Amino acid sequence: MKTVVTAIPDLERELPADTADAPEWLKDALQVPREEGWVASGGANIHYFRWGNPENPGLLLMHGFLAHSRCFAFIAPFLAEHYHVVAFDFSGMGDSDPRDHYTDAVRAAEVEDVARATGLFDHAIKPIVIAHSYGGHVAITAMQDQHALFGGVIICDLMLLRPERVKAFFEAEKPLRGGEPRPNRIYPDYETARGRFVLTPPQPVTVPALFDYMAYHSLKRAEGGWSWKFDAGVFQGEFGQQEGMLRLGHVIAETPGRKAIVYGQDSVLFDDDSADYLRECGGTDIPTIGIPGARHHLMLDEPIAFVSALRAVVTQWLAQ
Repeated sequence: MKTVVTAIPDLERELPADTADAPEWLKDALQVPREEGWVASGGANIHYFRWGNPENPGLLLMHGFLAHSRCFAFIAPFLAEHYHVVAFDFSGMGDSDPRDHYTDAVRAAEVEDVARATGLFDHAIKPIVIAHSYGGHVAITAMQDQHALFGGVIICDLMLLRPERVKAFFEAEKPLRGGEPRPNRIYPDYETARGRFVLTPPQPVTVPALFDYMAYHSLKRAEGGWSWKFDAGVFQGEFGQQEGMLRLGHVIAETPGRKAIVYGQDSVLFDDDSADYLRECGGTDIPTIGIPGARHHLMLDEPIAFVSALRAVVTQWLAQ
């Protein structure tokens, strides 16, 4: 494991020069001391950040599709006040290495390898996974075989709709999978590339600086200009198939281990009806917490409410 320790992150490197007015809480969070490093997993170097005291119970944070660990970089410091927190980039995303193939088994192995290498399994209390969107899919996959290693998983706005709504969604939207992956486009300059950054699904962001931050760290310098950090090959993974989405309610309910759901009540991927549907699928013992006014990208439009919901679940679980 290659590790780089950063006592206090440089705010000028964290926030792009064109950032809209950043609130003080965001600046403070981004300057909380953290460790940065890489963990070897299946031949790829997996990038991670770590906050907090390793003597505290652990939390493992996992991001959504085409995103990166920095979507938790302003959330983790609030959790690190009482917990040992690790967030990592899935291979082929963020600052982790690309692979030839991105199977569910590979993703599950990354979860265990990162947790083990960063010491989350060294504590007497098993670490809790907090996973947003696609990260929730990975977490559920990992929990099928690895649930005994973890204290539970908090699934944050993973797409879950009734079968008829899933079918309507796939009829209206482009599938995630396609033919042979095409190389990512090269843009001549940062401003042009930044102008192409969008959230999927689209939504307003109540803190504009967070949108600027996510866009900035989703891009990298490339020969001829700027391009996206994610590997185009990730579209060939096992996530996003209609057949899997049709069974997801039952899969979540039947997955072993402790589970909770946090979602945005205005999300188009998981809403109040989704919570009802999950209970109908057998998930009557799964607490579901809806954040009023929040959409799919919880950490971008209601970051403080999101932190509060996560704290509540973790505190309750660890008190039991």
